[in-house]
Amino acid sequence: MRRLGRASIIVASILFLCLFLVVPLASVFVEAFRQGAHAFVESIDQPEAMAAIRLTLLVAVITVPLNVVFGLAAAWAMTRFQFRGKALLGALIDLPLSVSPVVSGLLYVLMFGAQGWFGPWLATHGVKIIFAVPGLVLATIFITLPFVARELIPLMQAQGSEEEEVARVLGASGLQTFFRVTLPNIRWALLYGVLLCNARAMGEFGAVSVVSGHIRGLTTTMPLEVEMRYNEYNYVGAFAIASLLALLALLTLALKSALEWRYQAAENHR
Repeated sequence: MRRLGRASIIVASILFLCLFLVVPLASVFVEAFRQGAHAFVESIDQPEAMAAIRLTLLVAVITVPLNVVFGLAAAWAMTRFQFRGKALLGALIDLPLSVSPVVSGLLYVLMFGAQGWFGPWLATHGVKIIFAVPGLVLATIFITLPFVARELIPLMQAQGSEEEEVARVLGASGLQTFFRVTLPNIRWALLYGVLLCNARAMGEFGAVSVVSGHIRGLTTTMPLEVEMRYNEYNYVGAFAIASLLALLALLTLALKSALEWRYQAAENHR
């Protein structure tokens, strides 16, 4: 009876995953290649598509390093110091996870739009944030802010600070302690956080859609290009771009699994 119950749970889980994950993901690639590989390549090799790919990569290249710096600083502060407002800092780190991306995009429009708090001053000085690349970067940073920090904080709390204190007693400087003690201990969690942050940065739609203005070739990222092509009934082109995003997701999953395996192997070796 126990075997039957266990088998039923496993089969139900597999069927659920196939129905709601594998089948939709496979349909993306089927639709992308419905008219053959030549149509797929033509859909990708267009100025608008290439501009969207370049912009997506640019936003990710700017966003991920900034969030790595913030994540390391926030994790260090949350796990190594006691100070007033620590609980508030933790809540602020989690805020992007609880706020709708569309709402976060509207917040930036309220602040930096033409009728926003700082909009007139920015317009006077020739600075454009909304409907420009800086707005995309700001919105993406907000959405992806928690990923690195939330991977590092639990691990650093569990590890404690004993090794770092020993290094300081032995005469190591702050930088030496960080690079020779702290960083090696958190490297797998850091890489995992970077992967998640990068995947979300390249796939973000809601907040970016609000602040982009949908200016084709200038402020449309890959997810926005998918939406615009689909609304234009260019289904092959839309699914072609979507398949690239799906490949990114699969690559992220593979790297995540590899990092987990390496981390587990390193823990077992220790």
